[in-house]
Amino acid sequence: MIRSRRPDWAGRNYLLLTAAAIVTNLGTHGALIAAAFAVIQSGGDGGDVGLVAMARTLPLVLFLLVGGAIADRVPRHRVMVAANALNFVSQAVFAVLVLTDEARLWHMMLLTALCGTGQAFFSPAAEGMLMSSVSGEQVSRAFALFRMAMHGAGIGGAALGGALIAAFGPGWVLAIDAAAFAVAGGLRAFLDVRHIPARAPGGGLLADLREGWDEFVGRPWLWAIVAQFSVVVALIGAAESVYGPLVARDHLGGARPWGLALAAFGVGTLCGAFLMARWKPRRMLFVGTLCVFPIALPSAALAVPLDVLGLSVAMFVSGVAIEVFGVSWMTAMHQEIPEEKLSRVSAYDWFGSTAMLPLSTALAGPAEQVFGRSTALWGSVTIIIVVTALVLLVPDVRNLTRRPATTKTVTGSDGEAVRSEETRGEETPAQRS
Repeated sequence: MIRSRRPDWAGRNYLLLTAAAIVTNLGTHGALIAAAFAVIQSGGDGGDVGLVAMARTLPLVLFLLVGGAIADRVPRHRVMVAANALNFVSQAVFAVLVLTDEARLWHMMLLTALCGTGQAFFSPAAEGMLMSSVSGEQVSRAFALFRMAMHGAGIGGAALGGALIAAFGPGWVLAIDAAAFAVAGGLRAFLDVRHIPARAPGGGLLADLREGWDEFVGRPWLWAIVAQFSVVVALIGAAESVYGPLVARDHLGGARPWGLALAAFGVGTLCGAFLMARWKPRRMLFVGTLCVFPIALPSAALAVPLDVLGLSVAMFVSGVAIEVFGVSWMTAMHQEIPEEKLSRVSAYDWFGSTAMLPLSTALAGPAEQVFGRSTALWGSVTIIIVVTALVLLVPDVRNLTRRPATTKTVTGSDGEAVRSEETRGEETPAQRS
């Protein structure tokens, strides 16, 4: 019998998750551009673009914690498929309204809010599912290759989306995104969750949330970085969702060059993931946090504003940097957080990181009117640098280290006993402090 040459950690679930992520990102990266230009095409201004962006992120914030608790209670793949179904319906209706020139601002806000609701339930379940699908010394490589595939699809999605918007308008790009959600949901329906131990009956949803909260606040490195990213994500989100399309319209020539700049970011994330598939920094959070500083470069480039080439270079560098942080962060979460609490802790992570995003996108338009676009963007750059420097003062962020794996035997989805390496072990001094 010929055995597959794929690595031991690249099991059936990992491959299905990767394939579904590729399909989803091909559609989503173009659709994010399409939504902004659909608002502009309908006669909206920067404030309207910000309102639609806020409508997407507000339900994401409101429902994340519930989504995380549910994903640790019921099979995670069912939560993921249901969320994909909701995203399919909302994006399909959005596409029809735009294609028929019937889209109004309230339509777009409602439909993007439904899409954000789907993401609120999907994200904690997906993160927990991915982390439970790999183990051993190669977890960093597995996460890096997953993100490499995901962002590689994002490169094509952003570039193709910008070109299709310029050629045919945003409606067809939204239709492609709807189809991508349908295909990805079908793939995720085949995920095997038999290897995940059944959850013991608990004290209810609120008890689950309290347990996840205790896990979250008990780790200084975790809540410090999440607090940092509540600010960073808010500022970057406003720059890319609101100011980026406006700068592209006023100075770069429209959707196509903005799509190319986003594609450059995708190339950067691809290169960063390629780097992290080979590099295992010992102080992973320290290295990851240092890489947050370059994330401010695109906002600076938009503030000048630089031409398409300069903006693309800034986006590329920030893409490399965010991927080094992302893989380091996922590796730390996998190492330190118990499997049965992964989705709940991930939900607090997502909640904290996105909590200020609705406010920042809603205020981006008024801030531009009061301070000017350039001043608002330079303010964002300054704040990102300051909060990142403050996080480096937390001892756990500087000192949390990668632990060697310990050998154990687990049962595969086919019932066969297999040898694996598990990275979770004794607490480090940094964790106990």
